[in-house]
Amino acid sequence: MSRPVGNTRLKAARQHAGFASQQALADALTRAAPQLGLGRMEISARQVRRWESSTPPWPRADHQRLLVHVLQRPVEDLGFTAPWSTEAAQPTSTRMTTPHTAPAQGVPLPLPQASTGVQPSTAGSDYAAITTAHRRLYWTVQPAQMHPAVAEHARLGTQLLGETSGVSRRILATALAESLLMAGRIEFFDLRQPDEADATLVRALQAAGEADDALLGAAILAHAAFVPGWAGRREEATERMRAARTYARRGNASAQFLAWLDAVEAECETRSGHPREALRLIDHGEQTLTTAPHHEDPAWFDWFSPVRLSAFKGNTQLVAGHYPQAHETLTAVLADLPEEAGKQRVVVLGDLAAVEAARKNPEAACTYAEQALDQLALTWYATGMERIHDVRRALQPWQDNECVQRLDDRLYGWQTTLSTLQR
Repeated sequence: MSRPVGNTRLKAARQHAGFASQQALADALTRAAPQLGLGRMEISARQVRRWESSTPPWPRADHQRLLVHVLQRPVEDLGFTAPWSTEAAQPTSTRMTTPHTAPAQGVPLPLPQASTGVQPSTAGSDYAAITTAHRRLYWTVQPAQMHPAVAEHARLGTQLLGETSGVSRRILATALAESLLMAGRIEFFDLRQPDEADATLVRALQAAGEADDALLGAAILAHAAFVPGWAGRREEATERMRAARTYARRGNASAQFLAWLDAVEAECETRSGHPREALRLIDHGEQTLTTAPHHEDPAWFDWFSPVRLSAFKGNTQLVAGHYPQAHETLTAVLADLPEEAGKQRVVVLGDLAAVEAARKNPEAACTYAEQALDQLALTWYATGMERIHDVRRALQPWQDNECVQRLDDRLYGWQTTLSTLQR
């Protein structure tokens, strides 16, 4: 007798839910997207066919939400195996599954349940110490080297959750959430892998929920807003920011944290073509820094400061066409950035280059762009390289100028080109 071919779990769940064909399920998923705040999405029968194949790909985060909502089953019960799971080889009857209740933002994921514990009571703090070391290393280690270490650390933390309990488990879950947040940040900003980042941030949010850390949850949700925000999906980004602000209120967020939320939403508005609203949010963030009640920043909140709020402001002024103001703001930011802020320096130099290109000053634009490339040679940052390529496109009318050709020699040198392709 021949064995069933393909993802029989998903096919059975589809048929049980009353969808006789793959097209019927695709149509139901498409209709459900706006109801979940995902905006207009088109799910094709071809996509469902891939999911029902013998090697179904792990669905991206928004597709997971749709499948769980429409079929009313955890994603692990639908025949998918998470890339980070080590349980794939276990028999179905022994696999650990999660409850059917999904959190508001995301889907059920395979975090092990608490046990009586086989790890010592120091396991949580030991794991957290490594997370803290990663936090410091992030700013100087190349992302292609850093990401595998952080991802493996997160995989270890996930497994250890099943071997800890009580206070140790909560400490471990907090550190795991931070590790997953770092992995998501590297995927989104450093490696420009938004789909992977979105899925990682869903896992980070579940770990933060396990730790009952509302402020860490707010940070994760705000980072998750970048994903649709940079893609111009304004409604989805706004929904995620609304959730982030709710969690921040529960967590007694500091003035600086609240200002960062304004900056994140401002960048999403800028990317969605609403720079005026973005400038309003930046202004609100500046006021918040001086008027909000005082609360301490958590140790992991090390990616934002008043000078970085000004960097957001300068970029927004650039997009809004306020070139003199943008130049003044960004020049001041460049002078005030700390020495170790290499990644931010690349972005600011790229924005200054874009300002000069918009002012039809190719020589100055190329000078800033080359300075950014000098910094990229020390601290790779895919978001920064994107800025430089944007500037080069803006300089196309001056492509025959010596300064632009010199920039091309830098952009398309052997080492630079190979590094870009490798990453």
